[in-house]
Amino acid sequence: MLNNRKIKLKIKEKEVIEKHITTEFIRLDAFLKLCDAVQSGGHAKIVIQDGEIKVNGEICEQRGKKLRVGDKVEFEHKIYEKPTMNIERAVIKNFRNIENMEFEPSNGINVIYGENGHGKTNIIESIWLFTGCNSFRTRKNTELINKKSESSELFTEFNSNGRHQEAKLIIKEKKEAYLNGIKQISPRKFLGEFQAVVFSPSVLSVIRDGPSEKRKFLDIAISLIRPNYAALLSKYNKTVIQRNSLLKQIGTEKKGEDLLFVFDEELARCGGRIIDYRLKYLDDLSNAAPKIYSEISNGREIMNISYINSLKETGSNNVEWSEILYKYLSENHEKDIIRQATSFGPHKDDLEIFLDEMNVRNYGSQGQQRSCALSLKIGEATILNNISGEQPVALMDDVMSELDENRQKFLMKFFDGWQVFVTCCDPSHRKKIKSDKIFEICDGRIV
Repeated sequence: MLNNRKIKLKIKEKEVIEKHITTEFIRLDAFLKLCDAVQSGGHAKIVIQDGEIKVNGEICEQRGKKLRVGDKVEFEHKIYEKPTMNIERAVIKNFRNIENMEFEPSNGINVIYGENGHGKTNIIESIWLFTGCNSFRTRKNTELINKKSESSELFTEFNSNGRHQEAKLIIKEKKEAYLNGIKQISPRKFLGEFQAVVFSPSVLSVIRDGPSEKRKFLDIAISLIRPNYAALLSKYNKTVIQRNSLLKQIGTEKKGEDLLFVFDEELARCGGRIIDYRLKYLDDLSNAAPKIYSEISNGREIMNISYINSLKETGSNNVEWSEILYKYLSENHEKDIIRQATSFGPHKDDLEIFLDEMNVRNYGSQGQQRSCALSLKIGEATILNNISGEQPVALMDDVMSELDENRQKFLMKFFDGWQVFVTCCDPSHRKKIKSDKIFEICDGRIV
């Protein structure tokens, strides 16, 4: 701890200037110009060739040196860097099988190692909750609390948006969220502050399972970059439940049908915006994911993503989608009353993934399905990075066991320079991962 403090104090003696970059990397000479550290490209060439530039503490004479998030450039007693998102410290109390745990991860690759059932995934899950999204394992808060306690408490210190921040979650029947000491209305207020992408064996469900898993993937990804989307989706889902309840009432009591139009209007308003958000996100995903798949597969197939809309018409913006959805809802009251369910809307939509013209879910091999799932998740991380200007924290829960060696290498190469938490129980996987820190877990404790 003393050494860490000394390092931090030494750095603070120099002026630190952060620059947000929306690309994966930037050349050293271009970065110097962007930061106004030099007057021109020619000036950059001179100071680099004269050995006046240090990159991560070492003199660099390569103009084309690729800089990524976390790299530090030193010139004339100033430090220029791309800001990075990372966790500095985490405290976990009474969360599942973890009674009391505190750790300080590295900014690079952190391996969480141990036998199955000892708490590795619990650590990943506790970090994920600070994104403001629900657990990727359960929707019941009570399942998150240690059996010996009535509540659990999570705390983290992290760097995001170019500043040091603190967040706390108290989990009871409901969650209490605190950001920088201030109580928030809900954990959704963490959205946009702490960002992460989670990889787990369940990621294959995006390919193999039904429409609900694909919608879930889309909705979480969009919520991370559009914080208002989560509230919009919550409002829409509650309205669907209310409308379905009314449909059942109409079917049994034969009254209340006029009220359907009230719910139609609300569903159309929210649903139109949801469809618009999803289609715009898919534009970005359809650009990012196929490129990644091409790298993984060496260009053997072309990956395509299609949004399957329950509405058989096309719109161009949320207003038009709202009008179309309202038309379908109002014209199908009789059908919905018979079914006692709402037949149209974004809660019925789906994604289809194709390789060339082959539906991967139905006809793809296990290897092709895994490559597609990996491409979607890396695509999600790429979009999040591009929009926020910061690389999100990468959470990898037992993904190594699901991937062959080539896909493992591709995944770790992509996340080089990011803060990564990866769990594993296989000693061979542990040895293959070039980790900066290893945390061995036994019975919910770091040993």
